[in-house]
Amino acid sequence: MTILYYDCFSGISGDMHLGALIDLGVDPERMRAGLAGLGLPGWELRVARVSRGGIEATRAEVCLGPARQPARHLAEVAEIIQRAGLSARAQGLALAVFQRLAEAEGRVHGCPPEAVHFHEVGAVDALVDVVGAALGLEQLGWPRVVAGPIELGSGYAECAHGRLPVPAPATLELLRAVPTRLGGQPFEATTPTGAAILTAAAERFGEPAGLAVQRIGYGAGARDGGALPNLLRLLLAQAWPSQQADLVELECNLDDLSPELHPFVIERLLAAGALDAYLVPVVMKKGRAGILLRALCEPHQVTTLTNLLFAETTTLGVRRRSLWRTALPRSIAELPTRFGPVPVKVARLPDGRRRVKPEYEACRALALAQGLPLVEVYREVERRLEEWDGE
Repeated sequence: MTILYYDCFSGISGDMHLGALIDLGVDPERMRAGLAGLGLPGWELRVARVSRGGIEATRAEVCLGPARQPARHLAEVAEIIQRAGLSARAQGLALAVFQRLAEAEGRVHGCPPEAVHFHEVGAVDALVDVVGAALGLEQLGWPRVVAGPIELGSGYAECAHGRLPVPAPATLELLRAVPTRLGGQPFEATTPTGAAILTAAAERFGEPAGLAVQRIGYGAGARDGGALPNLLRLLLAQAWPSQQADLVELECNLDDLSPELHPFVIERLLAAGALDAYLVPVVMKKGRAGILLRALCEPHQVTTLTNLLFAETTTLGVRRRSLWRTALPRSIAELPTRFGPVPVKVARLPDGRRRVKPEYEACRALALAQGLPLVEVYREVERRLEEWDGE
């Protein structure tokens, strides 16, 4: 499994991202050819080698002509992207980035996303940054994107609305529930465009674990100087067969919640993204019988699941602890049987052997649909697994 890890120790902006992708091996000529489909005149993508803090990096700069850039609404931006001839996945990512930008700006200014009048982010350079990001990820084969804590910077930034504190309000909106840091740079380290690209592309946020790094790319920001080298670092890596992951365990004690509601709470937690959720009988203070409710999740899900626990249970407090999990790579395959295809979960052990298990809900549905005992379906699956070559 290929992973692209974003080390945003000095923030992220659209141009830093393009530079890091090119430094990682993305072909700038292929990127320019794809960007030409936007049909926008008056710009040029310049690529150069620079140094930041003694580290060699790639600087990608969208240079504009003298003509004034128009401000655009979301519908106008979407129309430009949709007629650019992009692949479905690249178009989807680019549209998702601008949708996130419009929603964030709308929350800040108190208006619906479609009414947001883009200034900086609707200009040609933002379109090139966003669509170029999609084209770059496509060249890399759409790796799984993981990101670490994001440096936001400090001070003030000038924009179309005047002088605003760093991080800009739209940047903060985009990075809700995402791990961030403040004050590492004396300027705006992360821009709204950079935050929108990253949050639209990333599958999860957290420290890297179990990665075999293959390539490293450095993208340089416009400023030279600061407390840290003004760089975005990308790591293209393969995950180890057994991957450790940093997770969070949430728990609370319940002694006054009706048992009828217990299954519903578990269902809600799993539907909201919990990796696991379960109940443990406990004896609480004063000898009262109670339930210990636990949910396992990734760090970026903590706020969502904590709020859900407060809403769906009677608890007054939710505890959390960080832990590590070693997980085997797994996939879902389809096993042909005389009753019909049955999904099976295939896990790979460190020595390469497989461990295969049928999906209970699929077997149950098959048994009910055909009026068969569930045990008979399981026997058929076990028989077929002995013959199955995994293809």
